[in-house]
Amino acid sequence: MAKRRVTAIVKIQLPAGAATPAPPVGTALGPHGIQTMEFCKQYNAATEAQRGTVIPVEVTIFDDRSFTFVLKTPPTPVLLRQAAGVPKGSATNKRVVAGTISGDQLEEIAKTKLPDLNANDLDAAKRQIAGTARSMGIKVAE
Repeated sequence: MAKRRVTAIVKIQLPAGAATPAPPVGTALGPHGIQTMEFCKQYNAATEAQRGTVIPVEVTIFDDRSFTFVLKTPPTPVLLRQAAGVPKGSATNKRVVAGTISGDQLEEIAKTKLPDLNANDLDAAKRQIAGTARSMGIKVAE
């Protein structure tokens, strides 16, 4: 069997269980000759349990117009906003606090994000998440 050659790797952030062939899926995958409806069916089936969150996906496209995809963990700002219960971060993060999360919530987010972070252990992941929270104006209560 001959090896399939990779022609492109496309990264998209989509709502879980609610992908449609309309943009951004169609505009990202259409030029590569991928059937967007087939991708949407597979993506929606894979993310049905996580409905309501944004799930990034990395689509590997091969020269025979077939594809595979890998689901990633939700973006850190999305998880932080959900934990703090705020619709968005602070525009002036050093002066205005948009919300507060507990140390336990920080640890839970770090455990969720650990596979996709370039951190060696949980403490390093917690520091990265705390830095993102600080830049969003979300205070971490110890």
